[in-house]
Amino acid sequence: MRILLLHSDFIEYQPISKEIESAEEIPSTSSKKINDVIVALIAVEKDDDESIIDDVCKELKTYSEMIKCDNILVYPYAHLSSDLANPLTAQTLLISVEKKAKSLFGIVNRAPFGWTKSFNVKIKGHPLAEHAKTIQKNAGAKNKTGGAETESIALKSEDTLNSTWYVLATEGNMIPIGEYSFDKKNAFSKLADYELSKKRTVSEIPPHVKLMKRLALADYEPSSDGGNMRYYPKGRLMKSLIETYVTKMIHEYGGIEVETPVMYDSNHPSIHSYFNRFPARQYNIKSDNKQLFLRFAACFGQFLMAKDFQISYKQLPLKLYELTRYSFRREKSGELVGLRRLRAFSMPDCHAFCKDIDQAKEEFVKRFELSLKVIEGLGISPNDDVDMVIRFTSDFYEQNKEFIKEFAGRMKKPILVEIWKERFFYFIVKWEFNFVDSMGKAAALSTDQIDVENGERYNIEFVDSDGEKKYPIILHNSPSGAVERVMFALLEKSDRDATRGKIPVLPLWLSHTQVRIIPVASKHLEFGQKILGELDRNNIRVDIDDRELSVAKKIRDAESEWIHFIIVVGDKEVEGGELVVRDRLSKSQYGINLEDLIKNIKLQVSDKPYLPLNLPSYLSKRPIIMA
Repeated sequence: MRILLLHSDFIEYQPISKEIESAEEIPSTSSKKINDVIVALIAVEKDDDESIIDDVCKELKTYSEMIKCDNILVYPYAHLSSDLANPLTAQTLLISVEKKAKSLFGIVNRAPFGWTKSFNVKIKGHPLAEHAKTIQKNAGAKNKTGGAETESIALKSEDTLNSTWYVLATEGNMIPIGEYSFDKKNAFSKLADYELSKKRTVSEIPPHVKLMKRLALADYEPSSDGGNMRYYPKGRLMKSLIETYVTKMIHEYGGIEVETPVMYDSNHPSIHSYFNRFPARQYNIKSDNKQLFLRFAACFGQFLMAKDFQISYKQLPLKLYELTRYSFRREKSGELVGLRRLRAFSMPDCHAFCKDIDQAKEEFVKRFELSLKVIEGLGISPNDDVDMVIRFTSDFYEQNKEFIKEFAGRMKKPILVEIWKERFFYFIVKWEFNFVDSMGKAAALSTDQIDVENGERYNIEFVDSDGEKKYPIILHNSPSGAVERVMFALLEKSDRDATRGKIPVLPLWLSHTQVRIIPVASKHLEFGQKILGELDRNNIRVDIDDRELSVAKKIRDAESEWIHFIIVVGDKEVEGGELVVRDRLSKSQYGINLEDLIKNIKLQVSDKPYLPLNLPSYLSKRPIIMA
């Protein structure tokens, strides 16, 4: 990093035009004058990284103490070097310098990055008024990101945003959070604590981690990066069913399914600019002299695709959908836990391109109702299992108070509200459904946003009714949230039910084995096979425990796998008559003929997708999964 420090009577500068397409957004292009200031002209070079920030700020502080000036301006100045870092890295590091300097100096300002600026500066006439320095990282210094991640400007600034918190009561009135009477025992209070404290690290293992292992659904993969899981056959089937269901619901809503790449050029102008508006850490890779990153959402591919479409206002809202397997976000290692927070996850991602804010608001409500229906269909109750957070700018709220209040009536429970004084992200309003686990940690499931930037950023155009080309407003909706988080919520909910004396169970349509047949002896196996065949023909997932174990042991194993229906086949069943079924949910045992059992099961799963068993039907043929 090359630095030229100028002790100045004043500097006056004015942004004129964007020098690069990914220049940061600024509130005003009016001129700014700062008196009695150290102007720090800084060029960020290719090998620079976060490891040198402390040294840079130490140099600035030493110089300021020498000349007795506690006012500094960080000024991007690429002309000091011919070996420049890429714009994303440069901007990120300059923001790090600014952030660190604020703890060392009385006044810190930063000139906008990526702009052509005119400036006048008057340098003081003393021997130390001009001071040049080159700072490089030590040869043995380790990049704090390990070369594997880069933080966006949005993520770096997320913790310091100026926001105010309220509770939107069911009647529609906004109550300052300090005046709201929380029930400290309920999830809504824990959600508020989680949001305001911003403590994301995990100090103990949540219940769902033990359950995902015991039920042989998923486990950590030690040979991969943290937050990248392995899914056993039962977990893979459960994931597939959730993905199939959510995709079906989005198709019915009108989503058009597409597929896009998992990696993109970090230096693509639109992508680079968007990255700094999205709060996420990324994985970086290099290929054929290109600096690439793994996507953290489906936005990039869908926006670049829509840019190449010819779109009329008559076709709006246009709804593009992709289920990403996978999206990648390099979350902090201390925050990774089980299925709640991952670095690789499957996200149903549906963007709607709308002609104006009124159409966007109308679609926003439709997608809210879709999300309510989806999570309820997944087995997560909107009333009992999730709490809502909605975030928006103060300008949006002042213009749309009644629109915001409607959500309280739709949700029928209080909503946590965050209001930003100024818009920092690319969206002006965002809501999310959060599931709070037994440790008080919240995980966002369903979500939607109204995006007012990316239509123009990606040059997505439609022809309006007046014949003019315009940029659409874009909605970002996941009706379920990440598939893995749905699994997390269902397992945590089951554990919570168990602590309340209820039977822990997964929804029948998501259960790997819906019916387990247990022959009393080998002579009953043939009859068990006939029952298996009939259930299988009716799209019911069924298996048969043909292992040489006692019936009691087989029943205990079936119970431990949370199988809803167990049929024990003995002499009476072979001779004819009713089957005796053990029903897990009702804790009962009753007689029923096979035809009625099939009708009962099909009624319970009638509107849900079916996938066949993905393990051998005979337990003796299965490997033992030591999870």
